Amino acid sequence: MAKSENLITECPMDVTINILSGKWKISILWHLTRGVIRFNELQRLLKNITQKTLTLQLRELERDGIIYRKVYPEVPPKVEYGLTKLGESMKPILNSMCEWGKNYQKISKTSCD
Repeated sequence: MAKSENLITECPMDVTINILSGKWKISILWHLTRGVIRFNELQRLLKNITQKTLTLQLRELERDGIIYRKVYPEVPPKVEYGLTKLGESMKPILNSMCEWGKNYQKISKTSCD
C-alpha cells in the first residue's frame, strides 16, 4: 500500500493527526518505544483490542512508514513489529504526551479534592 496522497497536500498538523488517528495507534507506538514486540505480546499489552483492530492499526502505521513488520519463516509464524527511523523520531512527542498526562492527573486530582 502507498502512503495517502492527501498527506502531501494537507496542513502539517492534519498530517500528524491523520497518521495518529485511531483509538489504539498512540498506545501501540508507546509500547514500541521500548523495543521490538511480537504481535501476541502487543495484543496482551493492549488488553481490550481485538485481533482485527490491532492488525488494521498496525497495517496503517506500516503503510505510513512509522513501523516495520518482520516475518520469520517459522512454524508457527513469528511476526515482530518495531519503529522505523521515522517512527523513532516520534519518541519525544510520545514522551511529552506521557508527561502531560502525568501532570494532568496531578492537577485534576488536586482540583477534585
